[in-house]
Parts: sequence; C-alpha cells; structure tokens
Amino acid sequence: MSKRSFLYIPLTNWGEVIEQKYDIAILPWGAVEPHNYHLPYLTDCILTYEVAGDAAEAAYEKGVTCMVMAPVYFGSQNTGQWNKPFCVHTRSETQKYILTDIVTSLQAQGIRKLVIINGHGGNTFKPYVRDLNMEYPDFKIIIVDWWTLEPTKNYFEESPDEHAGEQETSVMLHYHPELVNMDSAGDGSVQPVKLSALNKKIGWMPRDWDEISKDTGIGNPKKSTAEKGRKYVEVVVRKITELLIDLKSAE
Repeated sequence: MSKRSFLYIPLTNWGEVIEQKYDIAILPWGAVEPHNYHLPYLTDCILTYEVAGDAAEAAYEKGVTCMVMAPVYFGSQNTGQWNKPFCVHTRSETQKYILTDIVTSLQAQGIRKLVIINGHGGNTFKPYVRDLNMEYPDFKIIIVDWWTLEPTKNYFEESPDEHAGEQETSVMLHYHPELVNMDSAGDGSVQPVKLSALNKKIGWMPRDWDEISKDTGIGNPKKSTAEKGRKYVEVVVRKITELLIDLKSAE
C-alpha cells in the first residue's frame, strides 16, 4: 500500500498540510546503536516510523487524521554500546529538552495530543511527561513501547529476545528486507551479569553491553521470517489504531 504523504512529515509539504486538520501528532523515537552484525544502526527509528505510519494510515480510514513526525534518533545508551563507533548516547536532560521543545511548538500551533511511539528499551519518558503535564495540563501525551504491546511467545521461538533478535529481525524483514544481512548475523548469545542477584531481577543497574554480548545482540535472529514480523506487527498496529481513535474523542 502506498503511503498517504500528508500523514508523514518526511514525505509531505506545506501545500498538503494546510489542506488538513490534524487530530494527533505521532512522534517515533528510537536510537542510534549497533544491532548485531545484520541490522542497521537506525533499526529502532526505522521500525518505529513504519509502525507509526501503519497506525496513522489505519486511523485515517476511521476518521482520525494524524501526523507522523520525523523520528527522533537520540536514545539513552549503556556502556559497552556507547563505546562502539557512531553509537550516540543522549543524556536524559537532552531528551527532556527535545520533548519539551516539540510539545511547546505543537501547543503553539493548536495541537493538543501527542503519542510518542518508542522503539528503544533504554528510553524512559515518564518523568518528562509528568513534568510537561504540570506545565501544559490540557496537552495529552501518551507513551507507547510498541514491541511490548503483544506477548511475543505466540509469534517467536527464541528467548531471551531483547535486542536484534528474532522479534526485531522479523519485523525488519517484513518492512525492509533489503536492510537485513542474515548471512552476517551473530547468534545473539547473552552472558549473565556479574552480580547474581541482578540476574534474578532483584534490583536494576545499567549493564555493560561488552560483558553480556559479543555481537551486541541479545537473542538469536536465525529463525526470523518476514511472515512472523507481519503477523506480530498487524496486532500491534491494530492496538495503536484503537488508541488513536479513542484519543481523538478524549477531552
């Protein structure tokens, strides 16, 4: 299906925008980081943008006009990833400033509803959204971690499957198979962290990625297929579309 250009900031122009009345802004937010040897650095941004677009297209057919904004590439990283060439770590205050400037701009333009579709596990937006809710109480911001919306066990075989594994690879094969080089993929094997209590989920601290993964992946991508990705994404998009429809009517 071809994209409706007026639903996407990267594809549209001022002439199209002034012909529409937009109900909701959708902000894809990802990261710049290695994804094993076979997926692009921008995997989180690419997948989130495509998921957001599919939801915007489906919502438009139900009478909801959304604008998918340009993806934000700047995510929060761990040591062991950050030391890899061209992996970008963004401080939490930088992310907050970016989000604040976006919300301030949308507010000034009369747009009062924003859905952040997050594609990177290291990003945490709740504290920023709470602060912005105090400053802009009539501005609704919703956060969606798209890869968590549907249990993976009904679609994928590998576990753990946290980063550049079967789930992400399958979804990328669905959207952009030309960006996947399965011949070079590592097995995504993961080593436990040194503090045994943390392996039992008794507390949390940032992990040194070099200590837990040799190829930067967590989860074996070898069983990935485009069909698995398609089936999973269809359910995710349906749920996000439901959210967009509900949000349009919310006061």
